Amino acid sequence: MSNIDFEKFSKYSKPGPRYTSYPTALEFNDSFKYDEYINFLETQKEPISIYVHLPFCRSACYFCGCNVVFTSKESKLSRYVEYLKREIDILSQHIDTNREVIQFHFGGGTPTFYKAFELDEIVSYIKSKFPNWSDDAEISCEIDPRFFNEEHIKVLTSHGFNRISFGVQDFDPKVQKEIHRIQPFELTKSAVDLAREYGIGSINTDFIYGLPYQSLKTFKKTLDLSIKLDPDRVAVFNYAHVPWLKRTMRKFDETTLPSPEEKLKIFKYTIDFFEDNGYRMIGMDHFAKPQDELFRAIEKGELHRNFQGYTTKGGANLIGIGLTSIGEGNRYYAQNTKDMKSYEEAIDSGRLPFERGVILSDDDFIRKALIMELMANFHIDIERFQREHNIDFFEYFREDIPNLKPFIDDGLVEISPKEIKVNETGTLLIRNIAMVFDAYMKKYAKSKKTFSKTV
Repeated sequence: MSNIDFEKFSKYSKPGPRYTSYPTALEFNDSFKYDEYINFLETQKEPISIYVHLPFCRSACYFCGCNVVFTSKESKLSRYVEYLKREIDILSQHIDTNREVIQFHFGGGTPTFYKAFELDEIVSYIKSKFPNWSDDAEISCEIDPRFFNEEHIKVLTSHGFNRISFGVQDFDPKVQKEIHRIQPFELTKSAVDLAREYGIGSINTDFIYGLPYQSLKTFKKTLDLSIKLDPDRVAVFNYAHVPWLKRTMRKFDETTLPSPEEKLKIFKYTIDFFEDNGYRMIGMDHFAKPQDELFRAIEKGELHRNFQGYTTKGGANLIGIGLTSIGEGNRYYAQNTKDMKSYEEAIDSGRLPFERGVILSDDDFIRKALIMELMANFHIDIERFQREHNIDFFEYFREDIPNLKPFIDDGLVEISPKEIKVNETGTLLIRNIAMVFDAYMKKYAKSKKTFSKTV
């Protein structure tokens, strides 16, 4: 059973970033110019991680915070494939395409809303332009079990996909109805079984706590069913209620959302449940079987964090393809436009659909390294960090370190001349701890409508 002290939590419930990037997407702006972005692409030499965004869904899931386009028109989907191929053509003019591809991810939207032959067309086209794929590349796809069939899995396995993530959220019929996502357990189970049958070795399932009508009692039943799927990894996310950003979230009656106290009970039970069933907690919202490579990575202090969540593939140059996609280099983040018309116009004019981003200053670079290390491995080797960044750690962060005091006093963090170490309870508040080192947080201190709650 976990040794987590939940009494300490409520006072730390405040808005904060999820740190899939640093600086966060709020700092992306249009002062990062197109020519600067192209220069980064042309001069980088690291291995490549490719992310392809397929934004289409048949209908809205009301809890969703992703950038999606709702449609039932197949012509829209096939038109987008043609533009993706043209975007890949333009990219290949600005990148050394012989660099090794170590990671590939289809995200959405609902990637399998596409027909199997269209997914085949996209991956085949990328491989024709980027031929050098690592033998142990991580090749993954997000899947909505409601849109998944044998043709899909045949195409995915033919291209070497080795990870699949199934969106579940909750198995309770009342919750499913309220969030506008009817997905019976049997349907999800048959989708997972199909993936196993075709040899997918790593299956992840995603759940969300904090949704309307959820309670500890109802979520216990969802967890009991989840084990019957026998996933290798499980993600259990805290629902980010941001109705000022996402209109569909306004459909929820906020009085039906579980209270912070109920959410903590759900989360505490979830941690104990998965640990009792042979999983270990990784990061702030992931669980994995001990034989999973994520678990092995955290034991070695080699876990990384990017826009796809936790990964063992660090040090790659992330190339974002498609509407709204985000790319990441050593010194920048770059985001494509969120508007389909602008996306098509850019490609029609022979330009990448790049719209905004941020070039990291030296300070950003150092703080990013620290925050991402904390988020992934909950530990900083201060002596190594000083060597790598050529700084005096305690002098550089002299204004920030005093702000760790509440966490130290509560026994969540230990700090010595050699290391910063976060304990088991502290890992669940890692967003709050990382915020201490975030140079941009001061300007959001009074805003309640910027980030979701950390607890």
